[in-house]
Amino acid sequence: MNENVISVSQISNYIKQIFASEELLHNVLIYGEVSDFKISKGNLYFSLKDSDALLNCVGFGEYNFGYLPKEGDMVIVRGSPNYYTKGGRFSFVVSEIQAYGIGVLYQKFLELKNKLEKEGLFDKDKKKPLPKVIKKIGVVTSATGAVLQDIKDVSWRRNPMLNILLYPAQVQGVGAVESIVKGIYALNDTDVDVIVVARGGGSLEDLSCFNDELVARAIYNSNKPVVSAVGHETDFTIADFVADVRAPTPSAAAEILSVDTAQVVARMRVALNKITSLTFNKMSDSEEELQDFCENLQDAFAGYLKDKKIPLRESLIKLNSSILNYSKDKHQKVELLQNKIQSRNPGEVLKMGYAVVESGNARILSLRDVNIDDNVRVVLKDGAFKAKIESKEKLK
Repeated sequence: MNENVISVSQISNYIKQIFASEELLHNVLIYGEVSDFKISKGNLYFSLKDSDALLNCVGFGEYNFGYLPKEGDMVIVRGSPNYYTKGGRFSFVVSEIQAYGIGVLYQKFLELKNKLEKEGLFDKDKKKPLPKVIKKIGVVTSATGAVLQDIKDVSWRRNPMLNILLYPAQVQGVGAVESIVKGIYALNDTDVDVIVVARGGGSLEDLSCFNDELVARAIYNSNKPVVSAVGHETDFTIADFVADVRAPTPSAAAEILSVDTAQVVARMRVALNKITSLTFNKMSDSEEELQDFCENLQDAFAGYLKDKKIPLRESLIKLNSSILNYSKDKHQKVELLQNKIQSRNPGEVLKMGYAVVESGNARILSLRDVNIDDNVRVVLKDGAFKAKIESKEKLK
C-alpha cells in the first residue's frame, strides 16, 4: 500500500480545523423546529429539524439562556458548528435562542385537536365505562418493547388469573398508524373486556402516530372500552383525549384494570368476620330473651302449681336444656359455613400447594392442552415461574 496513511486523530483534527477556520460559519443564525429537548447538568441538548434534515445542537451552561424552548417550538438559534474529536460527533454549539412561532408538528396537533373536539369526540358523556369485572385485556403495542412486559408484570402481580392478549403493532415510524388502527379493530372481534393502546415516552415526532386522525377515529368507534397509555405522565396525545380512560403510563393502565386479589381476600375476611360477629350477637340476644322467658314462665307457674305438687321445675330444666342444645347446634352450623367460605378463597387454595398453569394467554386444564417441549407458566401463592414439558403421564 503506497498511499500516505494518517491516524484517526489527524483526520479528526483536520475536520475540526475546517470548521474553526471557516469564518462564514461562525455566529450563524439557523431556524428550525425543536425536538428531543432536554437539560442535563446545566447544559441544553436538542435537535433542530425541518422537513428534509436534522441538526444536533448543544447549549452549554456558561451561556445565560433567557428563553428555554419546548418540544415542537420553532426557534432561531445563534452559534457555530463544532466537531468533537474524542467522540467523533458533529454538533452545533448554540449561544443564543429566541422563539420563532409554533412548530409544524405542534401546529398540526392543535388543529386536529380543535377539529375533533368540535365534532364531539372528546365529550365525557360519550365515554364508555370500564367493565366492573375484567378477565381479559387486549393490548395494542410493540411485541419487543418494555411496555408489554411492564403491563404483564403489574397485572399478574396484582391478579395472576388475568389474561392478556397482545396485538403486536408498530408504534413509531412509517406504517405505525395503519398498524395501530388494525390492532384496535382486530381486538374488537375478540372476547377481550377492554383494549389498551400503549407505548413508552418519546418526542412529539415519536408519538406522532398517536396524534393521527385515523387512530383517533378507530378509538372513538371501538365497541370495547379503550384505555390510552401513551408516553410519560406529562405527555398528552390525541389518543388520550378521545380514549374512554387516559392512563398516565402503561404501568398505571395495568393498575387501573387489574384487581388486587390480596385486597379482595382481605375484604372478604373482614366481611366474613362481620357476618359471624353479627350472627353470634343475634343468637346471644335470642338466648338471653329465651332465658328471661323461661325464668318468668317458671315463676308464674310455680306459684300456680305449688299446691299440686307437680314437678314443674324438672320440666322447665329439660326445656331450658333443649333450648341451649338447639342454640349450640346453630353455633356449629355457623362455624361450618365460615370454614366452607374460607376454603373457597382463591388465595387459600394456592396456599394448599395448588398452582395455576398457563400457556401463552390460556390456562392449562388437561394434558390435551400441552405438548412435549411446550413452555408453560406456573403461578403459585407467592409468585410464578416458567417450566418446560418434558413428558406427559395420565393419572390411573
